[in-house]
Amino acid sequence: MTFKDKNILVIGGTSGIGLETARQLKEKGANVITASRKNAEEAESAGLQHIVLDVMELDSNLTAQLPDVLHGLVYCPGTIKLKPFERLQIADFRNDFELNVLGAVQVLRAVIPLLKKAEGASVVLFSTVAAQLGMPYHASIATAKAAIEGLTVALAAEYASAQIRYNAVAPSLTDTPLASSLLSTSDKKEAAGKRHPLGRVGQPQDMAQAAIFLLSDDSSWMTGQVLHVDGGMSSVKLI
Repeated sequence: MTFKDKNILVIGGTSGIGLETARQLKEKGANVITASRKNAEEAESAGLQHIVLDVMELDSNLTAQLPDVLHGLVYCPGTIKLKPFERLQIADFRNDFELNVLGAVQVLRAVIPLLKKAEGASVVLFSTVAAQLGMPYHASIATAKAAIEGLTVALAAEYASAQIRYNAVAPSLTDTPLASSLLSTSDKKEAAGKRHPLGRVGQPQDMAQAAIFLLSDDSSWMTGQVLHVDGGMSSVKLI
């Protein structure tokens, strides 16, 4: 997979899955632009171009900071608010939905003209295993990420004629700073690993490699798909 001379925007590209995706894309020759509200030093230390962006207060000048053509977009800001349903506030649902769904919508509305110019662009969004597999305490994030899956297939249909592909990655628990409280001890990591048929939690590189495949020409006949990268959790039951 080569990305030479391709311009890829990674929203949330300064930590965890987003940062690993951006690093690997750069290694493969892409011109990578990361965007987030903070942690610019992480991207800059990796030699990545960075712009400051709050997806909930989208700057109308965003496209002025980007190349004239975008060949790919990865949208992977994340939240983890695991609470019993009766302890979740409406604000929790609203915040998860705004960051995960409305943030993606606003970014897409801004950059679709740049994606159209590529005449073969790819968009990768991020869902979660909890959108398919019922899991306690995941009501808020599962609701938001299920909406992402709906957005993925709807836009895949709408923009197929413009040669813009839309696919999603649905991870299970991944060892990132966002999940640090869930994996803070060796016992927690061992227990989490045992819940997955393949016996371990995900790593950022697992998700990055899936996202890069979906961005690449190797997946040029794939659109409207949700790729489950979850150690078998969503589909395999061990006896």
